[in-house]
Amino acid sequence: MSSSSTYDYIIVGAGSAGCAVAAGLIAREAGSIAIIEAGPSDRHPFVKIPMALIWLMGSRRDWRFKSAPMPGVNGRQVNIPRGRMVGGSGSINSMVWFRGRRDDYDKWGVPGWGWSDVEPAFEDVEAKTSPNRLAHPHPLTEALHTVLGRNDIAPPTPEYESAGVCHFNLRNGRRWSAADAFLRPAAGPDLTVITGKEVTRLSISKDRADGIYLGTELLCATKGVILSAGSIGSPDLLMRSGIGPKGSVEKQIVDAPEIGQNLQDHPGCGLHFAGAESGYGLTVKQAANWLTAPLQYLAGRGPLASPTVEGAMFFNARGTDPKPDVQSHFIPFFMNWKGSRYAYGSGYFADVCLCRPKSRGSLSRRDGQLQIDLGLFTDETDLDTLSHGLFRLRDLLKQAHGDKAAPEMHPAGKAATLDEMRAHVRSAAGTAYHPVGTLRMGTDKSAPVTPTLRVRGVDALWAADASIMPAVTSANTNAPSMMIGHRAASFIVG
Repeated sequence: MSSSSTYDYIIVGAGSAGCAVAAGLIAREAGSIAIIEAGPSDRHPFVKIPMALIWLMGSRRDWRFKSAPMPGVNGRQVNIPRGRMVGGSGSINSMVWFRGRRDDYDKWGVPGWGWSDVEPAFEDVEAKTSPNRLAHPHPLTEALHTVLGRNDIAPPTPEYESAGVCHFNLRNGRRWSAADAFLRPAAGPDLTVITGKEVTRLSISKDRADGIYLGTELLCATKGVILSAGSIGSPDLLMRSGIGPKGSVEKQIVDAPEIGQNLQDHPGCGLHFAGAESGYGLTVKQAANWLTAPLQYLAGRGPLASPTVEGAMFFNARGTDPKPDVQSHFIPFFMNWKGSRYAYGSGYFADVCLCRPKSRGSLSRRDGQLQIDLGLFTDETDLDTLSHGLFRLRDLLKQAHGDKAAPEMHPAGKAATLDEMRAHVRSAAGTAYHPVGTLRMGTDKSAPVTPTLRVRGVDALWAADASIMPAVTSANTNAPSMMIGHRAASFIVG
């Protein structure tokens, strides 16, 4: 065993939250900081190109997690992409920027985390990330503004029924991740970024976190350790370090039954449309567009400058309440539903995701292996709401696109009744890649994390990422993850 370095604080994970934590600690002159990232740097051209996320997912820059087989989706396993490089999932996502609903935070019921508490942090984060409207959306995406109240060019919001072009953390048509907004501006002698090293376990002495192990190499932390490895990585590291529920840990240090519980995500399922030149795709007529795409990209235009998800809609699945309960992501690209990634044709795709799912899953470790059960549709009201939402999505897209609408190709007539749509959802649903909640914060002693982000049972150990959310927010979770990371430093050093 060797001890190579000592720092004041060590942050595990250089993702969306971890980068913000590092910047906050540096701004407060908290001492020497090391941030550890298992994957490589984000210095790869594909990271900056918005559309290139389709090649980053499934690459070595993705953890490529899979769920356990789940009864709610006919025993299928679903993919769980998670970024494995500097910037984390914010370096492979579609960059959609939503705070969520104001009452998401009030309903958490955690002191210091209501909307009035988090709103100033969002403003601080957005001063650095500068989210803005996509400069050159596809005409099919632009047409979304004509439905659900015709909210002009304002971005859609989960606060009320709305549709349109989203805002994104892009600058000059390039990805602007938390690494760009927080980590690089914080660079200096007190910040060490270590890439390509996976933390295998925490070092804990006398109920205090005093470092981390990179294999057999020990890095010491005199003031503490911050977990920002995400809703899968953070609880998994705790369990590998002896902190968690019985049966999921070896050499138990702290019995914490709720670690890994409360896992939730936005379940989603979509509709595929195809028609002559209706959206981006591989066709003879679009060959010239693809040949010139690199030049268009340099000007911030064209398909390479598209983050794929260009627009969104928030609406009530049954149309019976003014409050949205589902979100739709609109992608003006042909997406093949027959298995292979590439296929001839043009078209578009739109999904429906539940804003506030009731189903819950869990993480556990069995025989040294991580088991991820997203628990999709364990509460069947989720299945019903999603199915109704897909029926209404069909109508909304027809309204938006009018005579430019392409025929629905899948599931089309195979999902004409509610029972058929439910069956389609079970056979095709995945998630929006927004796992949260596995280190729920709360004032009750069973909550793994306190409202000041301390991990219960171990001193000098904090969690700061989406894992601490008591419930998932009502839209994409990248912005809330940065907000949590940004606030963390104030709790850690005051």
